[in-house]
Amino acid sequence: MAGPGPDEVLAGAFEEQRGRLVAVAYRMLGSRADAEDAVQEAWLRLARQDAAAIGSLAGWLTTVVGRICVDMLRSRRAQSEVSYENRLPEFVVTEDGGAAPVDDALLTESVGLALLVVLDTLRPAERLAFVLHDMFAVPFAEIGQIIGRSTDATKMLASRARRKVQNTHRPADEPQQQRAVVDAFLTAARSGDFEGLLRLLDPEVTWRAHTAHGVVVKLGAAEVAGRARLGAHTAVTARRALVNGEAGIVVWGANGKLVGVMACTVADGRIVDILTVNDPARLASATPPPG
Repeated sequence: MAGPGPDEVLAGAFEEQRGRLVAVAYRMLGSRADAEDAVQEAWLRLARQDAAAIGSLAGWLTTVVGRICVDMLRSRRAQSEVSYENRLPEFVVTEDGGAAPVDDALLTESVGLALLVVLDTLRPAERLAFVLHDMFAVPFAEIGQIIGRSTDATKMLASRARRKVQNTHRPADEPQQQRAVVDAFLTAARSGDFEGLLRLLDPEVTWRAHTAHGVVVKLGAAEVAGRARLGAHTAVTARRALVNGEAGIVVWGANGKLVGVMACTVADGRIVDILTVNDPARLASATPPPG
């Protein structure tokens, strides 16, 4: 019986790389659909190549996906009419306590929503250098070939991106620690316990709310605690969830309609960043666990 033909072998080799390529593209683009499009475009380009002339398929595909993502980011920036400071990446909501689907777990591992928001503030070349080197350990020399920069210039891009990320985003605690803090926050908010909320919030916490009327930002523990306490007596149902792999909360109204999603970043035992989505148009793109 004849074995698989060259096309089948190439397709199988590509499928082995697909998960990693989608993870790279998702971190670059902040959108599952755009990431899938970028990887599909890489496949189309691969199909037009002489596969025998490709030394390292993994390296070749990473290079191609990287270039596609940079082009997509540049095009997005050129066409965008809204500030990138206020752009919200696509978010993934999964049930907390149950096993997430494999593909969602791949996408959300170590890429919380707050980090995606920070990554969106980087220039395309900075983002590529940071994502490929710091998240996927791609050598600077290879990254430089993708963006047409020297190795030293690429190192500088990654260093600049790293400083921006570190200045606005702190590494999150372990999932169990995150959940304990967010559960305590939810309990304190439900009871209107202002002092309890203050103990759970970093003094410089930021709360960014995406509403139907724009983005509202609250800074500092006292202001954030005051906002959280406002929901103490509202007729809503709140339940734990995972938002891009980090501890979060989903909220339903009395009519059973989804009214909000909250993502929390916990570092050193306190909440340092809260991002909420209350805009119905944005919520429509999420698929939360059942209420």
